[in-house]
Amino acid sequence: MKYYYEVAGHAFSVEVPESTSILDEMGQYALFSIPSAEQVIFQVKVVDATEFPPIEDVTVEMNQDDDGSQILAGRANGLPYFEFQLWGRCAARMLTDVTYHNAIVVLVDEPLFGINNALMVMYALATASLQTALFHSSVVSLEGYGYMFLGKSGTGKSTHSSLWLKHIEGTALVNDDNPVVRRMPDGFYVFGSPWSGKTPCYRNVSYPLGGVVQLSQAPYNKIHRLKALSAYAALVPSISGKRWDKQVAEGLHETEDMMAGEVAVWHLECLPDEAAARLCSDTIKKS
Repeated sequence: MKYYYEVAGHAFSVEVPESTSILDEMGQYALFSIPSAEQVIFQVKVVDATEFPPIEDVTVEMNQDDDGSQILAGRANGLPYFEFQLWGRCAARMLTDVTYHNAIVVLVDEPLFGINNALMVMYALATASLQTALFHSSVVSLEGYGYMFLGKSGTGKSTHSSLWLKHIEGTALVNDDNPVVRRMPDGFYVFGSPWSGKTPCYRNVSYPLGGVVQLSQAPYNKIHRLKALSAYAALVPSISGKRWDKQVAEGLHETEDMMAGEVAVWHLECLPDEAAARLCSDTIKKS
């Protein structure tokens, strides 16, 4: 059975065996479901172990570990290969073509975790050349614009969003971990997605991107706008993608370069308090 979804205007499909109900269990995708699509940016087919090709000659190019979840990226059988692990157990394996348009996935343990990560990775790779980027960020909306908070894990992105929600009237949470940014004909927009980390915020909404804020912890509150080169450097670490893959890297570079030139990017050194949220919102929000 084939399912279709659309995130930030990009459609993709997932085909699963008739015997499984796994996608029915993934409620966060319901708001992104569409009846069909004439064209998709990628298609994923979930197969059983007997249909998944034997994996040989594995070369690991990246091993990303984040709070118990792990993504191994590399090559196997001459093709891009991914293994998704949770607490040391393999949740799923994925083999794709070199264009990241077609993928086959076998679910092992923790199938929900496995398929969710497979779709997120495929989305990031397939859209990299389409002026689209999947960010690691917390995003709020206020008065018709979206505002993104960036920073290393543990910096306080979610905390800062929660301070806006608590103290800045009219603020709403758009996504708390993996929003999508896409350049549209009239500028950059930020979109909700079916991927939001530990906070279940899966909203199919979009807003013109009003600003991006790089956060860092400090014993005071201070904000300043970054110039283009510093803005570019602030964006890069927060965008998902295989940067050792030329096709992906060039697409992301184009998007990052345009964002740095067209979107206001700020650096907020701050405490986790109301004053930081008010300083930030008063400084960056669009009138």
